[in-house]
Amino acid sequence: MEHKFTTADFEKEVLEADIPVLVDFYADWCGPCKMMAPIVAQLAEEYDGKIKVGKCNIDDEDGLARMYRVMSIPTFKIFVDGKDVATIVGAVQKEQLVEELKKVSVS
Repeated sequence: MEHKFTTADFEKEVLEADIPVLVDFYADWCGPCKMMAPIVAQLAEEYDGKIKVGKCNIDDEDGLARMYRVMSIPTFKIFVDGKDVATIVGAVQKEQLVEELKKVSVS
């Protein structure tokens, strides 16, 4: 299941999560973000229960985007134990995201 992260729930849903979290910082008007949306949805399904996958709209949550220094979108960040451990910027192949997720996944 794909989550939607907001300022109100980011700490609980991402920073305090007991599994790794992939956050897709995106905007509705962003072409490359739209290209990545089906891939993010696939990852949410494939990693359900192992890695929490979700999106954060930078137009609605600009404070989070600033806090995590999101300068270009899409930006994907992986959090483990409340720490930002990996960043992937731009529209990338699904395999590149999977490689990063494998580094933090239990299996």
